[in-house]
Amino acid sequence: MSGLVNALVIVAVVAIVIARQFRARAIGTDRRWWLPPVVLAVVALREPGVLDSDHRIESGALLAVELLIGLATGVGWGWTTRIWTEPDGVTWTKSTKASGAVWAVGIALRAGVFALGSALGLHQDSSALMLGLAGTLLVRGGILAWRAQSAGVVGRPAPAYGDDERSAWKERA
Repeated sequence: MSGLVNALVIVAVVAIVIARQFRARAIGTDRRWWLPPVVLAVVALREPGVLDSDHRIESGALLAVELLIGLATGVGWGWTTRIWTEPDGVTWTKSTKASGAVWAVGIALRAGVFALGSALGLHQDSSALMLGLAGTLLVRGGILAWRAQSAGVVGRPAPAYGDDERSAWKERA
């Protein structure tokens, strides 16, 4: 795949993910939540330009930083997402304002990494960004699946960092 096609895939995935994160939606803990990130990672790793052939060490370091940012964004996003189980047993999820802040910081950090790479004269392919996005989605999905399974008690929301809504179970105490 060309760099332009990769960039378009990344933009489309990010747009879909961001648009969907602030709508309440049912999640299944038995679904294959890990499949889309694995597909993104496989597509990214199939590209020959993951590392700059002239600057392998520097581009490898930037790739590692990109992956760490992706993983940290996934952790932040997973823990700032509100999860609750309805009386019918369906588990729902919806991102909070803190989740939006996590995304904004993650995007800003990725832009900084790209700017640093450009300043160092490194050739940067969209594959690194796609790997970081795959890491974000994989970690976020894993945390949400784990939290959804842990929520267990019907009608009791799992607390999310930055959740502005008062939870009903807190009011009963």
